[in-house]
Amino acid sequence: MEGAVPRIRPVAEAARHLHTTPACLKTRAARVRVGKGDKPVTYEQAHAPHYIAHRKGWLSLHTGNLCGEAGAAERALEDAFLRRFLHGTFPGLLADAAVLKRRANLLVVCVLLVRGLAPAKLHFLGGYAETLLTHFYKCPVRLELQTVPAKVPYKYL
Repeated sequence: MEGAVPRIRPVAEAARHLHTTPACLKTRAARVRVGKGDKPVTYEQAHAPHYIAHRKGWLSLHTGNLCGEAGAAERALEDAFLRRFLHGTFPGLLADAAVLKRRANLLVVCVLLVRGLAPAKLHFLGGYAETLLTHFYKCPVRLELQTVPAKVPYKYL
């Protein structure tokens, strides 16, 4: 028995099938669903993504998407972190999406805020955010803050 060759059991052949589903040609990404007309939306939300550069602008301006430029994925990740940081630093105060502009080594962040805090606290949070972001990104960061009395809807859907 020691020198016996183990038996090889035949495996039943697996059948291969092709599963298909009908194509869904609806584009739903980044669109606000139309309701009864009681949902306030901003200008950025009111227009579909294919209107970028026609009716609305880019929210992140940099040269990373040009031919031959590296680091587009890193910039997208940095942008996502920066937007979450701003959402946590100014909780409930962001009136619209932040616009990020990269100029050489400088990062400019334009933010529209609702007047919900005292001006002294708002200045403190602005300086706090600038200082922390400068240390995180190891480049100068400048925050351009503007305040509005309340969130102004562009239209209702």
